[in-house]
Amino acid sequence: MSTTPLTRLLAEAILTSDPHQTPEAIARARTALIDIFACMLGGTADKSTKILIDTFASASGEAVIVGHDLRTDAFAAALINGHSGHVLDYDDVHASVRGHPTIAIIPALLTVAIEAKASADAFIAAYIVGLECMARLGLALGSKHYENGFHSTATLGTIGAAAAIAHLLKFPTETTTVALGLAATQSAGLRLQFGYDAKPLHTGLSNRAGLTAARLAQAGFQGAPDFLENPIGFFSAFSFGMEQPERVLQDWGSPWQILTPGLTLKAFPCCTASHPVAVGALDLRQESGITVEEIDAVHITFPPGGDAALIAGKAPVTGIDARFSAEYVFAAALIDGSLTIGHFDERPTRADLLALSAKVTRGHDEKARRLSPDPTTRFVVIDVRLSNGHVISKRVEGLPSISDPSEKFTDATRGNLVFAEIPSVIRSMRTADDLQTLSARLNQKNG
Repeated sequence: MSTTPLTRLLAEAILTSDPHQTPEAIARARTALIDIFACMLGGTADKSTKILIDTFASASGEAVIVGHDLRTDAFAAALINGHSGHVLDYDDVHASVRGHPTIAIIPALLTVAIEAKASADAFIAAYIVGLECMARLGLALGSKHYENGFHSTATLGTIGAAAAIAHLLKFPTETTTVALGLAATQSAGLRLQFGYDAKPLHTGLSNRAGLTAARLAQAGFQGAPDFLENPIGFFSAFSFGMEQPERVLQDWGSPWQILTPGLTLKAFPCCTASHPVAVGALDLRQESGITVEEIDAVHITFPPGGDAALIAGKAPVTGIDARFSAEYVFAAALIDGSLTIGHFDERPTRADLLALSAKVTRGHDEKARRLSPDPTTRFVVIDVRLSNGHVISKRVEGLPSISDPSEKFTDATRGNLVFAEIPSVIRSMRTADDLQTLSARLNQKNG
């Protein structure tokens, strides 16, 4: 057994990894980048994004604000872009993270890569490594971290962003251990903010924190180099006794976490936990032809922990709240036959959807396996009781995912032609000039 401290071993893995040895991982990363920039561009018009721009974008600098013809300093750009890419709750998810890894990494990494004139190849590799770090830490923390109230996208995202930057800039090992510790000491984010502007702010703050950690460590700022193995460190503070430190490096890159269990590119602009509900409602609409008038009651059954990310006990007031309401998602999918960005904006929730969602209850199958990092443990059973007493049931297993985000990109950019070439740029980019081209194309106003 190695006597080398775990934090140092993690730093060495971050620095020596070469994702370009796995072409499938690179291809998947390119697809994920198209998806995340769609989400950033789609989130630029949100009023909360505008508040952040008005508050922070006045700082001078050359970092781009995605979806706007504005530039600011790197820290403000990481914050604003990190927020806008998560504000629609349309960005990818990962089972090991139990959250959204790409938006937690890319905004900070992009600002550094552009400033350093790094190649697109190096940028993509650093993203994969940052995601690997974030996902492995998620596995090692255990389930109580999320269940007890932490938003793991944010708490792990600070470290994932710092790891990606360390890989990109080829930090020394000692600098990397300090950067990881400085990132970890800024880990924060509470799930009680779900349904509020503060939820996507978490990803903005985590990007800024990861960037801060990397910049400070690079400049020689000192911090604890042992955030993992220290008895009052990351695991002690955040795992609630569920830590499995061996999982941090177990099978690192074999396969890459971006491939297995892999990213889920979201099919709907709402909380992932409600996606099987959406699929079930759409299937019921198509297969049974039931009408709202026939429905007496609906009950949705989740595995234990399967609806932890959803809000319970209150009707959503706006579409933003509705992103975290399985009841509203069911109603919208059944009545409208689709779920679009327009269902989940700041406008008040619709009376007809609220009326149906009020008939929906949810519970858990306590005999089922508890939700775990294995996405196959997700399921819902929807039981619809009709006014004639007949019950129609639908079971949906796993998570829906899209393989090609092209349609999502067009929807998020509202067909704006100034962004039309971005997907093809991402699919082929290799050099520093290519990455600069991507940055310039992103730095235009959406709408």
